[in-house]
Amino acid sequence: MERLKVLFLPLLTLTDDCQNAAVAAIGDSHDLAIYDVERPIPEQFAGRTVVIDTGGSVGTHEMMDAATDTKLWQVMGNGLDHVDVDYMKSKGFIVCNCAGELSSVALAECAMMFVLMLARSYPGARRNFDDGILYKPSGYGLEGKVLGIIGLGASGVEFARRAKAFGMRIQAIDIREIEPEILDEIQPELIAGPDELDRVAAAADFLSVHLHLTDATRHIIDGRRIGLMKPDACIINVARGALVDEEAMYDALLNGRLGGAGLDVFSNEPTDPSLPVYQLPNVVVTPHVSGGTDLTLRLRAEAVAENVDRIAQGLEPLSRVDG
Repeated sequence: MERLKVLFLPLLTLTDDCQNAAVAAIGDSHDLAIYDVERPIPEQFAGRTVVIDTGGSVGTHEMMDAATDTKLWQVMGNGLDHVDVDYMKSKGFIVCNCAGELSSVALAECAMMFVLMLARSYPGARRNFDDGILYKPSGYGLEGKVLGIIGLGASGVEFARRAKAFGMRIQAIDIREIEPEILDEIQPELIAGPDELDRVAAAADFLSVHLHLTDATRHIIDGRRIGLMKPDACIINVARGALVDEEAMYDALLNGRLGGAGLDVFSNEPTDPSLPVYQLPNVVVTPHVSGGTDLTLRLRAEAVAENVDRIAQGLEPLSRVDG
């Protein structure tokens, strides 16, 4: 196997976990360098056959222009809404991401955590604990509650599996035909296409979005659909902030027309933590960490290392997105 020169682009707002995972997975098989913001761009990209871009949001057009020897631009993440795939294609790169199933368990666990915290009124309970108030607020059970899943891909399926274990009823929307073995396992009471999204939104006690962000899916949960939801229903979002019309959702939460929200992603990140909606006792927020577990990092790093090896062996890399 040919020994390749590989350049890793770290996302400076993250910890070193992604970098460390990639370094460990690639090991000594290839010549791996870490991009240094203090050094000139051209000299760092010269001769680099593979560029590993953390999340796909680090690489700039200037970097891509300098990557004249690069064959593979590997995104160490799944979503592509912030990745300029067209520009990468114009430079002749093979572009790959990390498949959704690599982070699906982590996303599903976080979504389930939100459901449990909202059902047990955790923010208000914590405040009462701090104030020495016992026995309040009361929560509610999940048995028989309807979970509406918009997008029954990898993370949606994993969420359904976990919700089913709590006795929740599954209704889901997807554009594809779901595999029979998955249907047998999660036993949804409804699987439908996008034309039934209003129906699922109206029936759901918890409505969770599991889609890529595109022009077609932006604000797929808009003010009108939020208006169809039960006033005690909750929105869960661990995918992309702009899948939901945040202003409409915030207005509904502040005015008691929505029961709660569990949010890990936001249209503009970082969002303003001082906004009144984030102070509500029925809103749970985390800072875009739902996919960031040790398991996800290891699986993504191993997938990236496999693609580097495949390029070195003259094989087709996995999870191409430049087709």
